[in-house]
Amino acid sequence: MKDLPVFDKLLLSLVIANILALIVFHIIQTDYFHTVYAIEDGPAEWATAVLLFVSFIVLLRHAIRFFRSGQKRAMVTMALGALLFFFAAGEEISWGQRIFGWEAGEFFTENSYREETNLHNLKIGEVRLVKVLFGNILTVVLLSWLVGLTLLYVRSARIAAMADRWAIPVAGHRHAVLVIVASVVIALVDLQRKWEVYEFIFSLVALSIFLYPQNAHVFARKPAKEADAAKARAHGS
Repeated sequence: MKDLPVFDKLLLSLVIANILALIVFHIIQTDYFHTVYAIEDGPAEWATAVLLFVSFIVLLRHAIRFFRSGQKRAMVTMALGALLFFFAAGEEISWGQRIFGWEAGEFFTENSYREETNLHNLKIGEVRLVKVLFGNILTVVLLSWLVGLTLLYVRSARIAAMADRWAIPVAGHRHAVLVIVASVVIALVDLQRKWEVYEFIFSLVALSIFLYPQNAHVFARKPAKEADAAKARAHGS
């Protein structure tokens, strides 16, 4: 990690610290974990929301820059990513319900097992979306991006070219290793509200990837002349 940017070191150090905290709290089994650190509206949840929103800003800035330079495919990827992370940040704080003190509407009161203004706590019968759609399915998608694409990017020129063309941020090996370790630890520890910390870890890793991806050259600011040339090529095609 010695050659990494200072801010990247900070983000990854926080990831490691949270993984170690999970192990320590699992061993000592104190209520402090779920009554203070990982409690609803606690430090872990608020930090996650802030980091997700920062990722939204980073992706939105890329989307605007790609739009101005005529890189439509890259702009679409970044715009969709920005929308996804804005949605995730809003969901994390129930779209401000507890901040502003409003009550959930009738639909959410009747169909959410926590009566909160968000989608991930909705239920269909006895099936909770947070476990099916936002749990198992989303975990597979994220691990495919964070681990699968990371490994394939350096082994397949075709996949690397596609990722670069569509401006898909590719995680570094450090990110993939930390995500795998965190996933294993989460699966093994017996802690209430452990998923809040897992979400915090993901938000840290995601921001690190968006700021310092393996394919950083794709997101580097181009000189004005090169950007104009790219725009001209786009209009000519």
